[in-house]
Amino acid sequence: MLRFGTYVGLFVCSMVLSMQPVTASELDRVIQSENTAAGVTRSPEPTVSDLAFLRRASLDLIGRIPSGKEIVEFQAWPAAERRQRLVDKLIDHPSFADRWSSFFADVLRIRSNVDGGQAMLAYVHKAIQDDMPYDELARRLIATNGKAGRNPEVGFVLGDNADPMALASATSQVFLGIRIGCAQCHNHPFAIWTREDFYGIAAYFGKVRRMESRLTNVVYTTEAQQTSILWPPEDEADGVTRQPMQAKFPFELTSSKTKPAFIARLEKLRSKPKSPVATEPGGPGLDDLLDGGKSKRNSVSGTALSVIDVARDAKKQIGKIDVEKDLYRHSDLRVELADLITSPRNRYFSRALVNRVWKQLIGRGFIEPVDDFRDSNRPTHPQTLDYLADEFVANGYSVRSLVKQIVSSQTYQLAHAPEEVDEATREELELAMLAAPVRRMIAESLYDSIVTAGHLFDVKHRKGQNIKTRLITVRVPKDGSEDSPSGADAATAQVATIGDGKASEMMADQGMVQTNPYDLESAIELDFSKLLSQDEETVEVEKMKAMSAEEIEAMRVKRTPAGSPRMEYVTKRIAQQYDDNPAFNSAFRMASPAPAGHFLRLFGQPARTELGEQRPEGASMRQALLMLNGRMTHEASRVGELEPIYPLLVGPKADLRQAIRYAYSELLTRLPTEDEVREGMAMVNAGENQLAGMADLRWVLLNCNEFRFIP
Repeated sequence: MLRFGTYVGLFVCSMVLSMQPVTASELDRVIQSENTAAGVTRSPEPTVSDLAFLRRASLDLIGRIPSGKEIVEFQAWPAAERRQRLVDKLIDHPSFADRWSSFFADVLRIRSNVDGGQAMLAYVHKAIQDDMPYDELARRLIATNGKAGRNPEVGFVLGDNADPMALASATSQVFLGIRIGCAQCHNHPFAIWTREDFYGIAAYFGKVRRMESRLTNVVYTTEAQQTSILWPPEDEADGVTRQPMQAKFPFELTSSKTKPAFIARLEKLRSKPKSPVATEPGGPGLDDLLDGGKSKRNSVSGTALSVIDVARDAKKQIGKIDVEKDLYRHSDLRVELADLITSPRNRYFSRALVNRVWKQLIGRGFIEPVDDFRDSNRPTHPQTLDYLADEFVANGYSVRSLVKQIVSSQTYQLAHAPEEVDEATREELELAMLAAPVRRMIAESLYDSIVTAGHLFDVKHRKGQNIKTRLITVRVPKDGSEDSPSGADAATAQVATIGDGKASEMMADQGMVQTNPYDLESAIELDFSKLLSQDEETVEVEKMKAMSAEEIEAMRVKRTPAGSPRMEYVTKRIAQQYDDNPAFNSAFRMASPAPAGHFLRLFGQPARTELGEQRPEGASMRQALLMLNGRMTHEASRVGELEPIYPLLVGPKADLRQAIRYAYSELLTRLPTEDEVREGMAMVNAGENQLAGMADLRWVLLNCNEFRFIP
């Protein structure tokens, strides 16, 4: 338990030292220079207090508000260096990868419910965790062929069902910020891109194919011999024989005659030989695919057959075949496209990601919408955008370095425009980067912040303190059936099967963990490590080549339970006791997007089905109702015996005034005013007891705007 006296002492001290000046960085000087050149004379708003910065940076970098322990640690650091120490700590925090996986899942439209989606999400999470250079990640996503799951990078191609037209639009818009998809049917009305340009990009994907085994439903991508992209388009052919379209990259790269300083810095950083792009899967060879297996029985003749024996014979016939090369053919065209897109001379590539990250951290992109780069849609601060893009390249396309550079700047730490200014003035200040736009927490951060504030990442009540009874409906074998249990024992057995049966085991085997069964706030949790490290069965489509139809049938029969007596079932209502002591998991580890109507979707998590889909920030009645009445908010409000605030409400050391200050600091990362203390004391004292009264106060704080919005 935290020593509350020390906690409050440090908190009060921070209020005195909370307005330490923030040194302007080179990034800030570039912004100021552009503003001066544009005739902007107004000074920027002051930087936020230390505690507001702690809350803002924690939400942006690790996706939740700081815990009480983290507040104490932050305030114990020297005031002059605590902000930079905080940034360094958060950048290296394990939850950094969780928070930014959500960002990239939106950008890349990763969906857990499509082929390869879960593995791709786990792969992107690992890439962020390892600080994989962004250009390498992009190359792998664009160029890789292979089996979904075993080669998680193919999730990008499979996300658009390996459709060359859809992939041309997605690749340009996601990685370059160029909406060339409009040119699929006609020349772009607002940009220079023509229909022929679009078809030239689509031709890079013209040979990619999505394949699925009819025997095992294994999905993989490969390359065909012929392209599916022909020119001219069918509606323009007019009797002309259509010919295979030649791949063409229409986006201009900077001249190779000179070497900009940022490229020289990148080359120096990468003085070691560059690792090759993993365009072909590194799975098992043919011998591995055909080795192993258990004895199977031929369902027709009754003779025992061994998969090993069959495999040995098959090897003699097809030993010279390179299964992987045959199935997962390498794509020279897509490797070429990946190299062009990720070239350091391609300014679109670096600027597109910088613009997205800037909006994520600041609240407004240099270009809006963030994926609509064109001559008629100019950035508000082109020099600043180019400066950050050059630094991003020079630092080896490190996302961590980019985030750190932005968060360490004075611009990131500015306060919001004053409440008294009109909307037009507020807009001018935010456009000039002189004030921070108002931002609401993203859905996942709001979820995890409620869990953090309510101490719900672990149980907070002692075992057996919250025993409750509920009525449940179960199906049990009818009394008198052969070998059937009866009564409560049968019901208990049935309940155990529902909660701990094969479905849960199967989900765990696939890297999924079932969370608490709350209607609108639960979901399947993904175990990213397991999704990437699990030793899958060998590629079934190749293995089946070495097996007869009889052996396949024998495998099916063996997997079918036999000898189970037929039973008659009845439905019963039984009373079940349970310990109402829930713990929640992180929203960033849930399968996503969440189902429609789920907490995360109501607060803006996109469906990720459409290009350019942004997270809505508007409020709705459904959001308010879920916050007011939701189980998670209710559980976060309850005071548990294992929480640090508990002894301030119950026992010889009870101190209601200090308890209220503690509640404000944990939920809002600040101390209350004297008026708020008096109001809080009145609310707590009006409750059935002080525990119930404090639950009411915490419920109010969780539902206030200050909790949901980033300071």
